[in-house]
Amino acid sequence: MLAWLSNWFWQERLWFPEGLGWADLQDRDGRVYAKASDLWVTVPLALCFLIVRQIFERTVATPLAALLGVREKVRLRAEHNPTLESFFCNETKHPTQSSIESLSKQTGYSVRQVQRWFRRRRNQDRPSLLKKFREASWRFTFYLLAFFAGLASLIDKPWLYDLKEMWSGFPVLTLLPSQYWYYMIELGFYISLLFSVASDVKRKDFKEQIVHHLATIMLISFSWCVNYIRAGTLIMLVHDAADYLLESAKMFNYAGWRKTCNYIFIVFAAVFIITRLVIFPFWIMHCTWVYPVTIYPPFFGYYFFNGLLMVLQCLHIFWAVLILRMAIKFLPGNEIVEDERSDREETDESEEEEGEKERERWEKTKNGPVRNGHPALNNNHGKTE
Repeated sequence: MLAWLSNWFWQERLWFPEGLGWADLQDRDGRVYAKASDLWVTVPLALCFLIVRQIFERTVATPLAALLGVREKVRLRAEHNPTLESFFCNETKHPTQSSIESLSKQTGYSVRQVQRWFRRRRNQDRPSLLKKFREASWRFTFYLLAFFAGLASLIDKPWLYDLKEMWSGFPVLTLLPSQYWYYMIELGFYISLLFSVASDVKRKDFKEQIVHHLATIMLISFSWCVNYIRAGTLIMLVHDAADYLLESAKMFNYAGWRKTCNYIFIVFAAVFIITRLVIFPFWIMHCTWVYPVTIYPPFFGYYFFNGLLMVLQCLHIFWAVLILRMAIKFLPGNEIVEDERSDREETDESEEEEGEKERERWEKTKNGPVRNGHPALNNNHGKTE
């Protein structure tokens, strides 16, 4: 059964155009080609990335955070209460009003005290500012180095300037050492992200991040196996162009450097829109969809490769919407930019303010109807309480 599945999976009609196959990618005459077996090296590379990340966060990111003035907010811990803790862990972290009233009777706490307890307990599970800064600085460092390394490996290649050149001589394209390491390092890094996703800061687009990591890993692996390496290097370069800007903006945001964060975010938004919504779909995807069919008939690998690119493009559009939401905050009177994907921390002050507003509304209702923002004249009411 395993032999049959292997033969079916690796059959040439799925991976290559008619008339071409694995024999065309055998090393000969001093020419080296990409092989599926090369991808095994990415597993130990991913483990190395996880180890290096731990060392980097302790020896580089933490001192850098102190240098930039990253300060933790003092979080008030919820006092131990078995009843509330059991409800929090087994039922829900966001109880309804009826549940709060029921818990209030069981514990002897007031409704306000129960609400405060749940808010503080939720804050305890939220990642610290230092943890967020460490993660952002690690990704910033990798994306920055990867972008310039990729640019250096492609700067003298003709397919960087004429995209049709990426298919010249396909599939018999000689593998260059720079392409080998660019691929292995990028794939190893994304596998490490998939390994660490459970312990990283979870954001509102957590599911989209998982889909992105899986699609990226499949895309890099598939393009390597069928020698779509020239297209693959261009796609990786386009994606790395904006990512390090976003991570640097996060770093300055966590450090409280609001203006610096805003300026970097403006640059990031411009680069993201240009690379992900213009260059990627209208140049690269156009070349992978349109030009190959002029050279050979479409085959499964052609549709599979471009299907993965479509998944990435849908994610680009999703994230572009979030970026535009954040860009609105740059309008006059909006000075603070926060990550739309982040889970905002709750504070005791926010609840007190809401309580004051509720009391004000109650006072206005008690004193009579409100007309045009002013209470109606009432001869029986001479002063406010």
